[in-house]
Amino acid sequence: MTEDALTVIAVDPGRAKCGVAAVSRQGVLARTICDTQDLVRTVEQMLTSTAAERVLVGGGTNGRKLAKVLRAREGMPDVVLVDEQFSSLDARKRYFRENPPRGIRRLIPGGMLAPSEPVDDWAAVVLAERWLKQCEDSG
Repeated sequence: MTEDALTVIAVDPGRAKCGVAAVSRQGVLARTICDTQDLVRTVEQMLTSTAAERVLVGGGTNGRKLAKVLRAREGMPDVVLVDEQFSSLDARKRYFRENPPRGIRRLIPGGMLAPSEPVDDWAAVVLAERWLKQCEDSG
């Protein structure tokens, strides 16, 4: 697969739930939120449907432990720990860019709005996009 077609699966790890997203340079291919205990199965399903070449795991809460679990699975591509500093904040911004407020909520300043659903999957998207951008900038 060419570098332009590189696809990754990113995981925003947590104790109870994880955001998971498959992302290429062309965009978001899939995203979901799963229970942490279902992470391996969720990642394996995404690998099957996307043929991703790498799995990125946020290095924060529970990240090292989950990366170790993923690395232990047979057939798992490279698992890389990545910096997830400010990813939750960036995920909120990304959520509202993709789901702009409607009605009266449009009048509320962005910093005061809270997403109407968890954004762990968007945090995974942010991790993947940052990593892909970093690869692009260094290569």
